[in-house]
Amino acid sequence: MEHNNFDKLGSIIKTARKTKSFTRERLAEIINITPRYLMSIENENKKPSYDVLFRLARELGISADTIFYPENKHVDTKVEQLLRLLYLCDDRELKIATATIRALLDNK
Repeated sequence: MEHNNFDKLGSIIKTARKTKSFTRERLAEIINITPRYLMSIENENKKPSYDVLFRLARELGISADTIFYPENKHVDTKVEQLLRLLYLCDDRELKIATATIRALLDNK
């Protein structure tokens, strides 16, 4: 099995960025890197530091499986997307999300 699939990282990040409708400049600003550095990650096979990779994955909602096992054609389910968003919430936001979900389920 080929373990050098990290070469696909740039296209994974670029696709996720476009899906989120971020310009390269906006995403770079959010994660505190230069647009040129982001372009080199997306297009020139530049490998980001762990810190930058972590910020990119979190901001773009990319699962670790998508990054580290791209050959598995992982399908990101709505539940997985929601779970990643919930991990970004503080206690107050989690209470609001919980109340909202309970209200939705009570109205079934």
